[in-house]
Amino acid sequence: MQWTSIIAIYALIWVMSAFVLLPFGLKTADEAGEAKVPGQADSAPVNFRPWKVVKRATIVAAILCALFVANFHQGWVTVDDINIFPEPPAYDSGNR
Repeated sequence: MQWTSIIAIYALIWVMSAFVLLPFGLKTADEAGEAKVPGQADSAPVNFRPWKVVKRATIVAAILCALFVANFHQGWVTVDDINIFPEPPAYDSGNR
């Protein structure tokens, strides 16, 4: 596997990890016991820290990317292992 492919896979995994990790650790104004700003949505977070999300996503993406590359080289899980569909029936052109 080329290093450019590894960087692209890491970037994809990082973005997915960041979106999955966004809601963890957030509190609304009601949960935190703080006053709302006029016009604020009830679900708006009051303690959003983007650098914490970046740090967590970087760690999770590094682990998942390392597992992906290790699986690519070792062949632990292959396409044949996850193929849930049976083989299609054989086509016999003489019986038409």
